[in-house]
Amino acid sequence: MGKRPTSHDVARLAGVSQSTVSFVFTGREGISTPTREKVLRAAAELSYRPNLAARSMRTQRTGRLAVVIPFPGLNLGSLLEGAVTTAREAGYTVEVVNLSDESDEAAREVDTLLGSFEYEGVLSFSPLPKPGLPSAESAPAFLALTEFDEEMHAIGAFSDARPLVEMMEHLVGLGHRRFLHIAGASDYPAAVARRDAYLATVERLGLESVGVVGGNWSGIHARECVEALADDVLPLAIIAANDVLAAGAIRAAVQRGWSVPGDVSVTGWDDVALSLHFLPSITTVSQDRRRLGAYSMRRLVAAIRGDEAPELETDLQQVIWRESVAPPRPR
Repeated sequence: MGKRPTSHDVARLAGVSQSTVSFVFTGREGISTPTREKVLRAAAELSYRPNLAARSMRTQRTGRLAVVIPFPGLNLGSLLEGAVTTAREAGYTVEVVNLSDESDEAAREVDTLLGSFEYEGVLSFSPLPKPGLPSAESAPAFLALTEFDEEMHAIGAFSDARPLVEMMEHLVGLGHRRFLHIAGASDYPAAVARRDAYLATVERLGLESVGVVGGNWSGIHARECVEALADDVLPLAIIAANDVLAAGAIRAAVQRGWSVPGDVSVTGWDDVALSLHFLPSITTVSQDRRRLGAYSMRRLVAAIRGDEAPELETDLQQVIWRESVAPPRPR
């Protein structure tokens, strides 16, 4: 086994002093962004990790961060990946902690995490109320995301329905005038926002709406909604609230002998893995949750180090144009 790289090795590769390397990994102020990035690149190239125990003794810092999630089994992989990778690049280790299902108990658990002083900061993926932080000067930093509600339903940036408007306007540009919206469950703020954006766009552009149907996330129900349409409804553009609903709509259309696209154009949302491999591949909206996780961790690290907060991330959602939309076939 090779010798473990030291901070002196990082300093030599980065062309800086050993104390500069130490300052970068202890969060000291006064290090320029280019110098910090040069040190972190050298550390990554050498697979260097600071000695957290020694650092803690010298600086009263633990080098540890906690990411708390509201309940186990939640699919937060991309968020966690962005957050954990960013933390490691900044020289921290991360522990993921599950919270109680009860909100009051979860808040107490966060208070306990912060009061233990085992972590320099805590990032919550659940919108917990601000806990009672310890009064000590070395109290940990705390940050709770505002992009999800208590049920982890998307709100904030991820409930922005402007991509739906973009898709509808594009379809109108292709020649579509008749639309149908297959809505998601009404207890999801994002589903309500998409429904409202659909209705507003229909009115603003003077389009014909076959209606708003659905109201849940069942692909089977979406298929039944399309099966119930009149035979003379074509050509039609279907705006589905997510990719599962879009897939159900496409299946029903094809089973009725309608071509997709051609007779029917279909859009979805979420860019799930299978949407690319569906036939036809589904035009959808991707949500960059990895970038949100990375941005959130940068905010936490900045709060710990007393640095200026990073610039707000924008355009976290993007339309992915695929094969399921086309100009309507002449009839």
